[in-house]
Amino acid sequence: MLPLKLTTLKSNPCLRTFWLIVGFFTVVVLLEFSSPPDYVFGYLYIGPILLANPRLSRVATVQVTACACFLTILNIWVPEFQAVRASTIASRLIAILAMVVTGVLCDRNRVYQEVLLQQQARLHAHQKLASVREDFASTLTHDLKTPLLGAIETLQAFQRENFGSVVPAQKKVLATMIKSHQTSLQIVETLLDVYRNDIEGLKLQLAPVDLVEVARDVALELTELASNRRVYICFNYGESDFRKFMWVYGDAFQLKRVFANLLTNAINHSPRGGKVEVVLEPGSSYQTAKVMDAGAGIRSEELPHLFERFYQGHSDRQAKGSGLGLYLSRQIIEAHGGIIWAENKPLAPDAASDALGGAIFGFKLPVYCSEKPMQNSAYA
Repeated sequence: MLPLKLTTLKSNPCLRTFWLIVGFFTVVVLLEFSSPPDYVFGYLYIGPILLANPRLSRVATVQVTACACFLTILNIWVPEFQAVRASTIASRLIAILAMVVTGVLCDRNRVYQEVLLQQQARLHAHQKLASVREDFASTLTHDLKTPLLGAIETLQAFQRENFGSVVPAQKKVLATMIKSHQTSLQIVETLLDVYRNDIEGLKLQLAPVDLVEVARDVALELTELASNRRVYICFNYGESDFRKFMWVYGDAFQLKRVFANLLTNAINHSPRGGKVEVVLEPGSSYQTAKVMDAGAGIRSEELPHLFERFYQGHSDRQAKGSGLGLYLSRQIIEAHGGIIWAENKPLAPDAASDALGGAIFGFKLPVYCSEKPMQNSAYA
């Protein structure tokens, strides 16, 4: 029979707490009622109150506190009724006040803990939902690459007349379809890279890289896009009129993506006949690159959010795109130990107060030091 009771106590924490409180009360009652009223042992009832708060219900905690207060005041006249001094009553009232304050504070702590647990549960649910969404998006983008590649290859085969002759009008339509599919594929690959970088970190193949050469290569690749938009791309080397070298220790492929994102963004948001200026400024500690357009500029409330994932502003600057290019650029630059920013171009003194004269997207990277190892490496 005894082992059965012990098993029941172990399996039921509330029952175990109840008997502990009963034991505490028994000890304190014996001390209280076997000593003169001047000796106040009622403070010891705080122990059962502290035990009851986290383990029993709020009602049970209130009942334990009320019982302790009642026994403390009862001990003034029980077990022997006699004249009591005011100081004794005051001492016991102070003990009762201490027990009530303890009970109130314990109750507030309980409420705080319950709210905290609810918030943690909500946070965990949100994190789990976000993880599921990211896994879904990552899987979806990965699976979308295959059909897009297949569609591009098929259209290119039609364009090469592998399936029969194609008239010039059809070739023009095929070229448009191929370009549209390639744009979709680029968005899918960017989205996949963004999720992979967030989860695994961005892996870089590091080597000495000349930013000037990278910028010029990207500008050459975007010549057709600039021509279609009737936008002129020019280079500026700061105080010097001659081309310079700007060496950094980085990943040439990833840095090309940054320049491609910034230049494409500038071309798309420049007016026809406008100019996109690439400013390359060598420095002693940092190499600075800026891409300046002549578009509508950026609203001040949008500046802090431009490099956030999926951010779409309300101005004409963000009317196109997936909202991932600038976020990916930030990932790449920060992985290189640099900083990236956006700002509006300074206005002419006679410009209107609400006018916007174009935007500047720039980044800084540490200058390459020859003491660094020359072999490629990868890190997250």
